[in-house]
Amino acid sequence: MEYSNIFLLLLGGLAAGLINTLAGNGSAITLSLLIFTGLPADVANATNRIGALVQTITAVFSLKKTQRTKFLLRESSWFVLPGILGSLLGAFLAVEVDPHLLKSIIGVVMLVLLFTLITNPKKWTKATDRSRSGKTILNWLLIFAIGIYGGFLQMGIGIMLLAVLVLLMKYSLRDANIVKLLIAFLLVLPAFIVFLFSNDIMWLPGATLAIGQGFGAFFGARYILFLPKANIIIRWVLIVILSVSSLLLLEIPQKLIEIF
Repeated sequence: MEYSNIFLLLLGGLAAGLINTLAGNGSAITLSLLIFTGLPADVANATNRIGALVQTITAVFSLKKTQRTKFLLRESSWFVLPGILGSLLGAFLAVEVDPHLLKSIIGVVMLVLLFTLITNPKKWTKATDRSRSGKTILNWLLIFAIGIYGGFLQMGIGIMLLAVLVLLMKYSLRDANIVKLLIAFLLVLPAFIVFLFSNDIMWLPGATLAIGQGFGAFFGARYILFLPKANIIIRWVLIVILSVSSLLLLEIPQKLIEIF
């Protein structure tokens, strides 16, 4: 690789690791960078799993070992099985999905989430409702479905997980992020193993990206998640990411250029 590409991958990985720890959709950055450096889309998708794995492991182990963190990680055990099964199924399935249709669906979902973030911020900034249990069949199935999606694409699973954890399971954004980090690791690991045996992984660009993602994940998980105003910070990060991602996925800038 050229030195300029190494620098781009390190910097992009750092940004993606931080973004994925606080919200999600950092894979939009990493996949774009890998393709920009010359990798085909399928190879980039496989190579991207190195950084995703390093980032999720780093984030989980970088969390401060408070009583609350330990409790939330124990709570996450309910989602171990659906997460692993869904991820394996998603990585193995030869799913014939129109990429333009998939991008449009995800873009619309992100616009809906963005709408709730702006118009009803209280839903996203509430404290955890301890009277409610997230251990329901519906939530189990939702994590399984997100696992399938994450197994074959990865991009955007952090935001999907946060939406389920905050809007349905009634976790605060900070607590939801802690639970999300463990579930994300469960989704990444099986898919990584499958792609490892596919021989599509390019180790040098993948490892370079992973170094940046590891540092970004450490900083986000160790410091920003535990700031007093973490919920507010995460909400604004989500608003920015959802705004940019939904516009790009729905190809709105390109359509405006074509019109004018």
